[in-house]
Amino acid sequence: MIYAGIDAGSRTVKAILLDGKELRVLASGIADQGIKQADLAESLLKDILKKAGINRKDVGKIIATGYGRNAIDFADTTITEITCHACGVHHWIPQARTVVDIGGQDSKVLRLEPDGGVRDFVMNDRCAAGTGRFLEVVAAKLEVSLNDLGGMAQRAKKASAISSMCVVFAETEIIGLLASGETPENIVAGVQMSITSRITSMAGRNITDPVVFTGGVALIPGMDKALESAINHKIIISPEPQMTGALGAAILAGREGLEHVSIIG
Repeated sequence: MIYAGIDAGSRTVKAILLDGKELRVLASGIADQGIKQADLAESLLKDILKKAGINRKDVGKIIATGYGRNAIDFADTTITEITCHACGVHHWIPQARTVVDIGGQDSKVLRLEPDGGVRDFVMNDRCAAGTGRFLEVVAAKLEVSLNDLGGMAQRAKKASAISSMCVVFAETEIIGLLASGETPENIVAGVQMSITSRITSMAGRNITDPVVFTGGVALIPGMDKALESAINHKIIISPEPQMTGALGAAILAGREGLEHVSIIG
């Protein structure tokens, strides 16, 4: 049987088709988020079905997760992203004990049990200053691409102090730093430090190895090293870090006795 997982995140929608028997990804896709989330998710699902050469009627169950999961009205059920991310990470990296997920507009730290269940978690969805949105704003202000940020941070002489806890005020602070003659490289290093310090504050001292990095920010060069330095633990970037939620949703869709799955959050 084939199962589908859809992760309706704040910035993007992700979808995965899974062979339930072999737990093998048959097709996956990602699209920018928008107002009509259900239509976007439906279109994305059609795209990956076509890519895999699979008919919609052959999909046994669809589970939606993520920020906009309740808008995906064609899904059979919804499960919180905390549970789905844990399940997806455990599938790819069974030994993972801590998950740091930094997405477009939120960040979270999960602590996992040996079986992949969630021991506890902490989440920041109140401020974009510790998320990918902050990096997007910085890249736009400095007129560079997101992929340029890692190299710029490496060339920095020091990390500029970014004290604002709000991305709007932080943007104003960056404008002020540029006006005062601060280099873009130092500013980028400061932004990386600001983001990772928020993660350190969220995680506290209870970080257990191995630590797996997920979310779109994990794809930005240099962020893994910045996070590694901040928490003083080696970081493993998850395979397809943006897709862990959708993968977990698809795996849970395929499990027998889904009603017995512990749903956290």
